[in-house]
Amino acid sequence: VTLYHVHKSTQFTRIDPRGEVGDAPLENAHKFNVDTSSIRKKAERIRRKTMEKKEKAERAAKEEEERKPMNIVLFYADDWRHDTLGAAGNPVVKTPILDALAEEGVRFTENCVTTSICWVSRATLYSGQYLARHHFEMLGRGRTTWENGTERNMGFEVPHNETVYSLLKQKKKYAVGHAGKLGLWVELDRHLNFDFMVDEDGWHWRKIGTRLWHITEKNTADALRFLMTREKDRPFFLNVAYFATHAVDGDTRQYMPQNASMSMYQNVTIPMPATATDEAWNKMPPFFGDYNEGRTRWRWRFDTTEKHQKMMKNYYRMASEVDTSVGIILKHLEQEGQLNNTLIIFTTDNGNFHAEHGLADKWYPHQESIRVPLIIKDPRMSPEFKGTLNDDFTLNIDLTATILAAAGLEPLPTMMGRDMSVLYRNGGLEAVEAATSQSRRKALSLTDMRQYPVPASDGDGKYHSGSEFTWRTEFFYEHPMHSNPNFIPASEALVRKDFKYFYWPNFKYEQLFDIKNDPGELNDLFNSKDPLHQEKLLEMRKRFIELKMMAHSDLSIIL
Repeated sequence: VTLYHVHKSTQFTRIDPRGEVGDAPLENAHKFNVDTSSIRKKAERIRRKTMEKKEKAERAAKEEEERKPMNIVLFYADDWRHDTLGAAGNPVVKTPILDALAEEGVRFTENCVTTSICWVSRATLYSGQYLARHHFEMLGRGRTTWENGTERNMGFEVPHNETVYSLLKQKKKYAVGHAGKLGLWVELDRHLNFDFMVDEDGWHWRKIGTRLWHITEKNTADALRFLMTREKDRPFFLNVAYFATHAVDGDTRQYMPQNASMSMYQNVTIPMPATATDEAWNKMPPFFGDYNEGRTRWRWRFDTTEKHQKMMKNYYRMASEVDTSVGIILKHLEQEGQLNNTLIIFTTDNGNFHAEHGLADKWYPHQESIRVPLIIKDPRMSPEFKGTLNDDFTLNIDLTATILAAAGLEPLPTMMGRDMSVLYRNGGLEAVEAATSQSRRKALSLTDMRQYPVPASDGDGKYHSGSEFTWRTEFFYEHPMHSNPNFIPASEALVRKDFKYFYWPNFKYEQLFDIKNDPGELNDLFNSKDPLHQEKLLEMRKRFIELKMMAHSDLSIIL
């Protein structure tokens, strides 16, 4: 069964030589006593508006051709969920730099990850692929295979000359810097991928030489060192990969901020999440027991009110430290005269439970785990989009395509995301159809060789993975089992904005949540007798299987 095709513009409308939508034969309108003058005036307004959009897109395309190569800075934090931002309405955390960045760019409110764990998200960033394709399922090992009875760890299987780093360095001669957590625990070919590379991971305080460093200070210093020592005649890409706000696993203190931050939040009471209750924990699937790693880490951090207050204050202190670091680096770019020619992206590798559902950390398909912040400030951004919110389903697979497109590179056929700049450049996706074929190709980041899945069979076309002129309205989520099913069970999901379908493969266990009316994901509708819920379960199960098959295929496809 063919599960995909490329959408063509001719499927949507037909344009006649006058530039009017050719669905109404105006020449015969007098037979039906229609006021043709008002129709013609309306058609003329539509024509003028279409021409204005077309001319605007052509001007933007010409300006882009004349623009010198753009720099790219990615601020990539850790274990930082979507609402750990003042701009996102968090009443406690102070992130003035990131809030200001959102005012100058676009903040994406429904940005998600396709697998909520550090090393998989990083492998996805580097490759532009789902876990199902890049296979890097275990830190330091990748996937494990068996050949003739012998165990083999496959490592990072994506060719090292096909990473986002290598493509920028080799194809476009970017100076490429990485400062912070690489997060794989396997080597990437440094000659192919980096001009500057410092990998810092797993610590908050460390003595290096004669100085005691905090890791966020070290990340900042390394980023500045790259910017100051890079070859100035080349555009640059820098990934500032903060270890914050990740805890130090195994240390009872968990979060250890800088000394200067300890006065922050002293007199604040951190609100307890509404779903941080025994009732919510007891509603988790029956295979969630005391040895589940999410529950274990909840005991480390959140099993008393006092502990929750202490941990969250230190977590927020570390977030504010990252905010300060971003400001220092942006100031340096401004002083270098590079800020206005630099694409700035802030995002994170996965979300985090802060005691919701009686859990800590990430892994599972709940909103707290899969939703992460995304702020983009882009010199090419249309003025009307600055300071706006976007609620499209953007994903971490889109980061790679966005970064490559900013450098003038096409995504590889193996990549599965798309250039997010089409959402805020040249009038956004709504204006793309009015653009010339040349500017359309530029606006769409040259993804015409890859294919889009057909829409889901339910919803009358409402649910889909996108098309040339639309953005996705659903996506497939996956996470592998770690160690054993009682520790971190495998989890998968079909995510939409109204309903979410969960599947736990180790236990063949399904759940259905109406997240529009039940945003806390407390009331599982799997056993609901409501015919609407029963129909929704069948429909989403079917679509889930389709998207999962495509994610695991070798199709050149955009999901």
